[in-house]
Amino acid sequence: MTHPLAARIAQIEPFHVMELLQRARELEAAGRSIVHMEIGEPDFPTAEPVVAAGIRALQEGRTVYTAAAGLPALREAIAGHYLDRYGQAVDPGRIFVTPGGSGALLLALALLVEAGQEVLLPDPGYPCNRHFVRVLNGIPRSIPVGPEQHYQLQAADVVRHWGPRTVALMAASPSNPTGTLLADEELSALAAAVRERGGALIVDEIYHGLTYGIEPASAVRLPAFVVNSFSKYFGMTGWRLGWLVVPDGYQRAAEKLAQNVFISASTPAQHAALACFTDAARTVFEERRQAFAVRRDYLLPALQDLGFRVHTEPQGAFYLYADCSGLAKDSFELSRRLLEEAGVAVTPGLDFGSHAADRHVRFAYTNALPNLQEGVRRIAQFLEQGH
Repeated sequence: MTHPLAARIAQIEPFHVMELLQRARELEAAGRSIVHMEIGEPDFPTAEPVVAAGIRALQEGRTVYTAAAGLPALREAIAGHYLDRYGQAVDPGRIFVTPGGSGALLLALALLVEAGQEVLLPDPGYPCNRHFVRVLNGIPRSIPVGPEQHYQLQAADVVRHWGPRTVALMAASPSNPTGTLLADEELSALAAAVRERGGALIVDEIYHGLTYGIEPASAVRLPAFVVNSFSKYFGMTGWRLGWLVVPDGYQRAAEKLAQNVFISASTPAQHAALACFTDAARTVFEERRQAFAVRRDYLLPALQDLGFRVHTEPQGAFYLYADCSGLAKDSFELSRRLLEEAGVAVTPGLDFGSHAADRHVRFAYTNALPNLQEGVRRIAQFLEQGH
């Protein structure tokens, strides 16, 4: 290396779950059986109506750039989705199709954050969010949240932690790693507290659709930047497609950024995504949501029986954030040993921040029920052996 790396690189930590996944694949290549509960990716293949639409797009030569904001038909379909599901009318002109939900998060932050400015985030939270802020030379300010506030930032946190350099707050509902939701009144209070201080609210809703026994409130009715994705509920992880809804007045700025940063999202993926809003695809998605609910309802009590403590029952996503302090002193070491010795891959709390991280692990129920049952059996055996 002849030239030093940018200083920001030293502040960006590894994504430990991806490194764990790599090690798990190495063990599998060597003949080991691994039960995967680490990766936040649905185990179902992309739904057949969506695959068929993608194939048709390729066969018809739909492979050229689209407008930077996305296919007009897809933006209109997303707007229709908000009307159908939430009863909210959204101007398609406010919707920007992006390369994955990550592209939407980065686009929102790039619209708002100058070097040296702060963004408030919950800790624990999705690790890439704080690193996106650092890529822009901003300062992520992580606020500890616990089960007493269902791991979500509240308006009182805005009052307590907003400073002269703070420009935005990021929230997620349902959240990763805890699967908890922000109620409608909590979203409204957050938005009001942020707006009073001249800031912006960014809400990650990429797990919308994957909720159990409750319909989530969407921030799309608020003056907020709303991020969503085709990866989770719609099952299109590798297609890399998401979207951002910007408040009115930000359309031109978002379009200029998208033109320069992305050119456009994948054209075949956009054509495929149009099929997500068909009745045939929705039937598949709802069947899969029910399968996730069955897995959650098995795994939660099974882990509790082993001595893990889940302080807040998840209402969405496909994760259980479990307190392992009664079983081990260090969650990272526990995760390493579970992988190497028991053949079970889970994610240490270290990935999600620093607040009580050494006491927590995340289990993803993105695996078939028999595999989850085998994983629990292996963990039980590991614990019984006095590890």
